Order: sequence, then structure tokens, then C-alpha cells
Amino acid sequence: MLKTSQKSFTLLEVILAITVLTIATGGSFILISQIITSSSIAQSRLTAAYLAQEGIELVKNIRDNNWLQGNDWDERLGGETEDTYYEADSNQYNLFSCTFPCPIANLRFLKISDFYNYDFGDPTIFKRRITISKEADKLYRFKVLVEVFWTEKGKTYPPIVAQEYLYNWK
Repeated sequence: MLKTSQKSFTLLEVILAITVLTIATGGSFILISQIITSSSIAQSRLTAAYLAQEGIELVKNIRDNNWLQGNDWDERLGGETEDTYYEADSNQYNLFSCTFPCPIANLRFLKISDFYNYDFGDPTIFKRRITISKEADKLYRFKVLVEVFWTEKGKTYPPIVAQEYLYNWK
């Protein structure tokens, strides 16, 4: 009689192999999910930073257009009180004011032009508030503070803030 040795898996070995594969696969899915969430938050932070810088540039454009049109450098720049907030978009060279507490409108993204505005396009998660303040002892200087707020997946993130001083250097 010939003896043949057959190797086979026991039930315990099969269960152990399935458990190891499940843990490895589950860990991979969790890691991928966290990477996707982190990249989405990073993309939103970057967009918010660009929108904050754009807010400062919009205020600078108003100042520069005042000079080009022969007006006073601070015309249409506001800066009356610390609790007056402004909104501005690239479609118009105007600031829209409201006094605290005021609702801040969500920016819209117009895909055709790749610009953010308040009138046309797809609604976004971003809100931008511009504060312009005159300092009593500085007649030729404005402080421009731009804050961009957003809520993503039910979580409100800290605002991205940009600040700059505008001067009447002409």
C-alpha cells in the first residue's frame, strides 16, 4: 500500500487568513478615505487663501482706479467704522457694505470665466468678509482685513485671514 501525504488547510488556518486579509484591506480603505478627506480640506484651504488675497487685490484695484479717474485715492473705500463689513467681487469695482451683524453671502463660481462672484454661477462653500478701517493717527493709510470662511462636510473651519495696509503713495 502506498502512502500519500496530502496537505490541506484546516478551518482555523482559513479563518486566520481571512481575518488577516480583512484587516489589511480595511486598513487600506481607511487610509485612502483619510487621504481623500485631507486632500479635500487642503484644496479648500488653498482656495480660501486665494480668495482672501483676491479680496485685498480688489480693494487695491478700487484705489488704483480712483487715481486713474482723477478722484481722491480713498473714494469708495469706506473705512468708516470697525464694524462695517464689505463684500466685493471681480465683476464690479465697488464695495457692498453692511453693518455687524450682517449675513455674509456665499460666493458663486462661474465656470466660463473661472471667477468667483455673488451674482452668477454655481454656489460654493466660501464666504468672504472685507473690513477696511482708517486709523485715527494715520490719514494716508487704511488697514484692509479679509476673512474667508467655509463649512465642509458639516465642519466649520477657522477662517483664512489676509491683512494689508493701503497707502496714498501718489
